[in-house]
Amino acid sequence: MCIISSKMKSYITEALSNFFFEYETPRQVLVRNRRVGVVCRLIQLGVLAYIIGWVFIYEKGYQTVDIAIGSVFTKMKGVAYTDISGEERVWDVSDYVYPDQGGESFVIMTNFIITDGQTQSMCPELPDGKNTCNSDADCTKGQFKRTGNGHMTGKCVNTTNTCEIMSWCPIEDDRTIPNPPLLSVAENFTLFIKNSITFPAFGVVRSNLVEGVDQRYIKKCLYDPDEHQLCPIFRLGDIVRLSGFNFSQMAGVGGAIGILIEWECNLDLSLQRCIPKYGFHGLYGNAKEGESSQASVGYNFRTAKYYMEDKVEKRTLMKIFGIRIDIVVHGLARKFDIIPTLTAIGSGVGIFGVATVVCDLVLLNLVPKKDFYKNMKFKYTAVQDEVPVIQLDKEDQEKSQTENPK
Repeated sequence: MCIISSKMKSYITEALSNFFFEYETPRQVLVRNRRVGVVCRLIQLGVLAYIIGWVFIYEKGYQTVDIAIGSVFTKMKGVAYTDISGEERVWDVSDYVYPDQGGESFVIMTNFIITDGQTQSMCPELPDGKNTCNSDADCTKGQFKRTGNGHMTGKCVNTTNTCEIMSWCPIEDDRTIPNPPLLSVAENFTLFIKNSITFPAFGVVRSNLVEGVDQRYIKKCLYDPDEHQLCPIFRLGDIVRLSGFNFSQMAGVGGAIGILIEWECNLDLSLQRCIPKYGFHGLYGNAKEGESSQASVGYNFRTAKYYMEDKVEKRTLMKIFGIRIDIVVHGLARKFDIIPTLTAIGSGVGIFGVATVVCDLVLLNLVPKKDFYKNMKFKYTAVQDEVPVIQLDKEDQEKSQTENPK
């Protein structure tokens, strides 16, 4: 038993020694075949071009990525003048911007329909063909029509052939939209955008008031995609034009425009190269389509100002047509990191194995001398069914019997 234990110990020691101090390498077979060689090199060149061109140059596979957190502050400037039926009025920012908090989403009024002196009373519906009646039976008391403006009293007014309703009277008449727009001068209004972003992973904070954009520059600049790409002051007419729409058309019925502030920053370069790019996109309808092809054109809403007159509550109702501005900030920063670099290199090295697999398939299955290549690549051995056992020599057997008699 001691001899067996000694031999097992020696066997285990030798196995451990071979495991730690020996290196195994696969056998290589050099095949001289022009066609297969060309195919192999073309595949390897393709893989190399993919790794260098796509993974490293285009996708920046050697960098880690962080998404920006941003905030937007806006301010409008401009004054408009109107003269409606001899009533003159000046409109400033407080009158034509809704809401007035200066956020990233707001509406600039460009046209309106105003209805003065409304009170809670009885009056007939508008004779617009939607709420016509021939008798009181057509006006069910207490009912409300989807196209109506109030609750019906049960009476049909003969002078208008419409139902009498209880509502804010007189009823707003919005059948005719003012043309040209009452605030067409809004084309020259200016919008100031102040945007700040931060990349938390890299500890970088940037503003669209970048180097060179100081007070002196802001006072005289106006955004232009060719000459003043960094100016944060935008003319409303230019915003509409750059989004692909006509200002007079959009100002008449309203619309929506998205302003995209995009930050693409490579932090391996100078931080001064981290600058914003502005994009303008129409968000209602298609500029190439006519209004007749769209089910609902423009953007409008209603607002009212309430007041008391002779102890009677009254209001001034305004249907506002305006240009809705939605500002969206998108920021992406990249910076070198060893982990994605090694990952990209490792995946690229693994893809190189495709060339070997393809060439092996060609050699072993398609070329005329495929059997010859199989014999060169694979070495065949006979499989033994019996399991070898450790046998002791004769001297050891005798010594064992002497030490351990039966």
